[in-house]
Amino acid sequence: MVDRLTPQRRSWLMSRVGRKDTGPEMVVRRLLFREGYRFRLHRKDMPGSPDLVLPRYRVAIFVHGCFWHRHAGCSKATTPKTRMEFWSNKFAQNIARDKANEDQLAERGWRTIVVWECETKEMGELREKLCAELEDAKRTIGEPHAARR
Repeated sequence: MVDRLTPQRRSWLMSRVGRKDTGPEMVVRRLLFREGYRFRLHRKDMPGSPDLVLPRYRVAIFVHGCFWHRHAGCSKATTPKTRMEFWSNKFAQNIARDKANEDQLAERGWRTIVVWECETKEMGELREKLCAELEDAKRTIGEPHAARR
């Protein structure tokens, strides 16, 4: 499929894609808040500026778009047919940056959780995943208080 937009128009359009307060991020924020977890948003002093940070549990959560961050096996992780070399490099850089951020956080004693865009469609499974991860984080750091329900 050929892009119907000029490169300048495509660039302008892509520059409008939000990085904060995306739909999937808002789903995760609402779910965690409803479960009693409190968090900070977009901590710029941390590697990768995680979307949500739960300092009490030393957990950083990234909400990744399947296309941009290459969710393996996901139908949303398609590769454009034009400028394939550009896109391959772009995606490789994104993956490398994500890995470096997770490694740096781990070195600082933080646990990272990645929530994929497609996972925000199934609320029951997402709730199970996040609550299990956070309960495990609580046990790991010896947190005596359970989240309010």
